[in-house]
Amino acid sequence: MKHFIGRSFKIALIVAMTFFLSLTLVNPCLAKTQFVSIGTGGTGGVYYPYGGGVAEIWTKHVKDMKAVAEVTGASVENTKLCHKGETLFGEIMSDVAFQAYNGVDKFEGKPQKIRGMFVMYPNFFHAVALKKLGLKSVENIKGKKVSVGAPGSGTEFMTNLIFEGALGIPYDSFNVFRLSFNENANALKDGTIDVGIWCVAPPTSSIMDLATTHELDIIPFSDAQIKKITGKYPFYSEFTLPAKTYKGQETDILTPTVWNTFICNADLDTDLIYELTKAVFENQDYLIKIHPFAKYTTPENAARHSVIPLHPGAIKYLKEKGVAVPDKLMSK
Repeated sequence: MKHFIGRSFKIALIVAMTFFLSLTLVNPCLAKTQFVSIGTGGTGGVYYPYGGGVAEIWTKHVKDMKAVAEVTGASVENTKLCHKGETLFGEIMSDVAFQAYNGVDKFEGKPQKIRGMFVMYPNFFHAVALKKLGLKSVENIKGKKVSVGAPGSGTEFMTNLIFEGALGIPYDSFNVFRLSFNENANALKDGTIDVGIWCVAPPTSSIMDLATTHELDIIPFSDAQIKKITGKYPFYSEFTLPAKTYKGQETDILTPTVWNTFICNADLDTDLIYELTKAVFENQDYLIKIHPFAKYTTPENAARHSVIPLHPGAIKYLKEKGVAVPDKLMSK
């Protein structure tokens, strides 16, 4: 009950703050201090600390701005919250962004009112099992207990597209669990699950901590499987997880990846988004201290790897820095 009341109060507070900010969208001078919330993810991944870093940058470097990072169910939930204006900003995986903006597949007939501000970094698909189970290929998950990601998360979204959509491994071929990253680690330890799925920037703390006490396998994908995945879904790409990323990982691991997109509600003021985008790019060094993959948070990558149109305020900053913005990323 305490958790329910706390969560309900936080949502009510965010809605009130969002309404207050909405009064300033046309004329930001109406408010002295603007309070905003960033939808992130669970504490065991990268979204939460990265989003916390962005919030700190905005609070410190944008006049009359107070920003906080909100723990959420991650990508899908963040998209819906941003669309409804319950949070004005969110971190989501680009596969979710593409389908949500275009109103297709999981968002069929329900295009979401979102725009991109910048891309953050690429996520690597981690299928993690205890080494003692001997699971060496993706096909080995059949009949096993598999956590596909927390409900409403980008991890669950990506897992479904990869297993069912691309590889023809239906969810009814294994026992499905839907756990957060920290819950994955604990469930692997006590045998509640055989495989936990993470889609995160490596190294991530929950896997690192698990690897200090248990020998792990990160299950690789074959070349043929990667071709099936990237052939069907152009927002996925092939990457190699380098050996030694985690304790006991002796070989490179071939796995799918997807970029992360930092989104905002489409109705936000152009000058406000310009200032917020500028603050992030000009304080990238602070984000890199939080996680090394923030090195990918650049204006050039925003133009190169975004899969949905950018907000006019973000476009204004990119053009100011001499970065060419493709026509497909221009807001409609």
